[in-house]
Amino acid sequence: MRKKLAILFSIISVLFLSFPAFASEGEKGKVDVKGNIFHHLADGYGWEVPFSHTYRIPLPVIVRAEDGSWHCFSSGRLAKYEEETNAEGKTHTVAVPQIVDIEKDGNPQAYRFVLAHESKHKDKVVQLLPTSPADEAQAEQTAKAQNDEIVDGYVKFDGKYYKEYKPFDISITKNVLALFIAAALVTWMVMGLVRFYSRNGFKAPRKGMGFLELCVDFIYTGVIKSTLGAKATKFAPYLLTAFFFILVMNLLGLVVIFPGGANLTGNIAITLVLAVMTFVVTNINGNKHYWKEIFWPDVPLFLKFPLPIMQIIEIFGMFTKPAALCVRLFANMMGGHMIVLTLTLLIFIFAVYGAAVAGVSTLMSLLFSIFMLLLDVLVSFIQAYVFTLLSTIFISMAVEEHEDHHKTVEDMA
Repeated sequence: MRKKLAILFSIISVLFLSFPAFASEGEKGKVDVKGNIFHHLADGYGWEVPFSHTYRIPLPVIVRAEDGSWHCFSSGRLAKYEEETNAEGKTHTVAVPQIVDIEKDGNPQAYRFVLAHESKHKDKVVQLLPTSPADEAQAEQTAKAQNDEIVDGYVKFDGKYYKEYKPFDISITKNVLALFIAAALVTWMVMGLVRFYSRNGFKAPRKGMGFLELCVDFIYTGVIKSTLGAKATKFAPYLLTAFFFILVMNLLGLVVIFPGGANLTGNIAITLVLAVMTFVVTNINGNKHYWKEIFWPDVPLFLKFPLPIMQIIEIFGMFTKPAALCVRLFANMMGGHMIVLTLTLLIFIFAVYGAAVAGVSTLMSLLFSIFMLLLDVLVSFIQAYVFTLLSTIFISMAVEEHEDHHKTVEDMA
């Protein structure tokens, strides 16, 4: 056991110590802390190769041009790799953005796309439209007048201004591919458990399959059935799917290499969709008692007529519940990732103070980062559990019959 722990610790140490070679630098060789953190947390048109800020696994870019035509090309065409020598004489490879030209009717530049950096649509693929010298001069004058290189309607590329058009974009980005991977993993896990029981009857599974069964039983028996009672079987498929989907996304985000590394639940768009699903399930299945309590609650008349004070509060509460689900999951997972990245970057921040300070800071950052990663594993389970628990409670409040409510109150009394 000690030997295995020593090997694991050595591997993690090598991974952490390898990171400085690939940390991006800002002005005068200083580490760009903010840029590194948001680079790892943001979505992208390619998947980073482990321990490199330069090379990326290309993904499909699918965009709809201004004239309505659809185009698909590899994200690898958005940049080319060149050798660059820094002030210290060291040569390294950098990714240089380039324009993707698509031919039509003999015109090699009929459609032109580029990954915008100096634009209102930063880090998004935009279409370059024909730009006259007068348009370019006007854009430069506007940039000087507003003391900002970003001009509305234009993208600056290679020192020149081009008219831009933001196409309708359904590209397979890193987060989209990670969602597909997470969905495939959840399906594979659950269907594996189904196949086990179809072959072995009620025989108890072991190892990984046994842990999966434990999670299913814990969530279904301890959360769903104990809260929803006889209605548990109706809502269990959605709630169990939500639990395992969030759990897998959380855990994949802690893995630094493909297919992990995508910050899915740290993306508020994804947590928002999950919260909206709970909102839809809750309100579609809401019974007449649920809607009566919203539009005509059991409160004194002056609180609901002629001014609908309580109705406004209840309707507002319909939206604050899923909003709380969305923000809670997003903030906890985003915060965990940012803490680990910040602790890791302390190695580079203190490296300028000499070998002794760098060695101590490396050891401390490594230990705290490992501790935070282990804590994030626990948080991944807790956040999936909390989301499922609160979703179950919200659904139970919507489907609970009036008689059941009085019986529950009497039992508590």
